[in-house]
Amino acid sequence: MAQKTNDFSKWYIDTIQKADLMDYTPVRGCIAFKPDGYEIWEHIQAEMDKRFKETGHRNAYFPMLIPESFFQKEKEHIEGFSPELPWVTEAAGEKLEERLALRPTSETMIGHLYSNWIKSYRDLPVLINQWANVFRWEKKTLPFIRTSEFLWQEGHTAHVDEKDARKETMQMLTIYKEVVEGLLAIPVYDGQKTPSERFAGAVDTFSIEAMMKDGKAVQAGTSHYLGTKFAEAFDIKYLNKENTHEYVHTTSWGTSTRLIGSVIMVHGDQQGLVLPPKIAPTQVVLIPVGPWKKNPEIINELDNIYAALKAEGIRVRLDDSDQSPGYKFNEWELKGVPVRIELGPRDLENKQVLMKARDEAEKVSVPLQAIVESIKQELETMQTRLFEKAKAFRAENSHQHIETIDQLKQHLLQAEQNGTIPGWILAGWCGEDACEENVKEQTKFTTRNIPFNPPTTKNTCLNCGKEAKHTVWFARAY
Repeated sequence: MAQKTNDFSKWYIDTIQKADLMDYTPVRGCIAFKPDGYEIWEHIQAEMDKRFKETGHRNAYFPMLIPESFFQKEKEHIEGFSPELPWVTEAAGEKLEERLALRPTSETMIGHLYSNWIKSYRDLPVLINQWANVFRWEKKTLPFIRTSEFLWQEGHTAHVDEKDARKETMQMLTIYKEVVEGLLAIPVYDGQKTPSERFAGAVDTFSIEAMMKDGKAVQAGTSHYLGTKFAEAFDIKYLNKENTHEYVHTTSWGTSTRLIGSVIMVHGDQQGLVLPPKIAPTQVVLIPVGPWKKNPEIINELDNIYAALKAEGIRVRLDDSDQSPGYKFNEWELKGVPVRIELGPRDLENKQVLMKARDEAEKVSVPLQAIVESIKQELETMQTRLFEKAKAFRAENSHQHIETIDQLKQHLLQAEQNGTIPGWILAGWCGEDACEENVKEQTKFTTRNIPFNPPTTKNTCLNCGKEAKHTVWFARAY
């Protein structure tokens, strides 16, 4: 296992492979999700889907292939995505009359169909989500975080007016924040993207941003207010109560399997993967120790514990393989299993087990009669503990004292010399694109978002020193 502090990227790849979450395929930038990796996504998917349906959304599915002419209808959209689009130009041995893109996102296809589906104010709002794969031909890839094909959900809604659409935009961002913090134990900052960072074709883009253990940022979810741009491009009109036609106001919002990569980067340690209990494919592993094969009572007791945990809905595995206990301990730690239970002859005599949480150093003894409740409590405690650890790490590596670009450069130099991570900085921005771009060119720090509730307000622009219009998080990002 690579040292996390010396080579974070190598550590990340080692952690993923040793945890058996994915495998590479012959197609550049495309990975295969192995069962544990995909099950993490299923748990995220289940929680998101439940929240979507509670707020009136329904799932549908739209084609993967999108005609080139659709992209031409919304110029800003095609300009934003054209460098990443893979094209189908031939089928059944014949050249196609029109190139078809593998979807990078589905606004254009869905806009075309909504123009047929929406006729009257009675048809609104349209609240649809789809679970799908999308393609963006990335030049630099990293499993889960940035791949040429990835899994995601994309919501696409249509509304009678701006007020209703903006309410939807913020509602979905709030759901994302609640799920990422509550399920993945990852603290995020919610806020508005700057114009240069917003989604291609959006009026406004809002995001949740998460800090990784190397100090870089991951955009963990986005929600976009699209105004009437796509409605005008695809002629999505409705007949209002006054019997006149109006363009609908649309939104789109999405999260992806980069959340899996975020979990690994936020919670992992030098021993490998650490999974929050709520998303762990295996929450508890039971391991017999000592000469357990000569003592059938040990396995009998573990079988009883297994059945009791299963009855409580806990995802549990019994490892009765022939490997040594030390090998098993190491293997299940690499897989990030939250709780390990050990039972040997002496434990059986004392009517107890040894319990170890993945993120804690010490084992604790637990009476057999209290085992189920103790495990349930530990799973809850660990979920909260991981969130608080991540929150403390973020606070420790968020800097509010940097006022100028020269101070930022000095901060970066010191971090490089000391072998520490530069983290994020909270700074002022005058609102000029040129200032934002210069900071990026000079430091590789980009604006992450304009937080809704910044810890403090900045008064001068980081780059030019003029009065700041916005207080912004800056960071290097994946």
